[in-house]
Amino acid sequence: MGKKKAFALRLNEDMLKAIEKWAADEFRSINGQIEWMLMKSLKEANRAPKKKSTEKE
Repeated sequence: MGKKKAFALRLNEDMLKAIEKWAADEFRSINGQIEWMLMKSLKEANRAPKKKSTEKE
């Protein structure tokens, strides 16, 4: 994965609580869970970023 960039994300309280619970159930941080959810959605839509030849899975 390439360089990470920080940005603000606004979520309603109920959505954040649901993500917090899911993250805890999967032993991930909230940030890690959101990244996983976004990548899963990108892959399902065939829009995942292309891997560079120097990057590993």
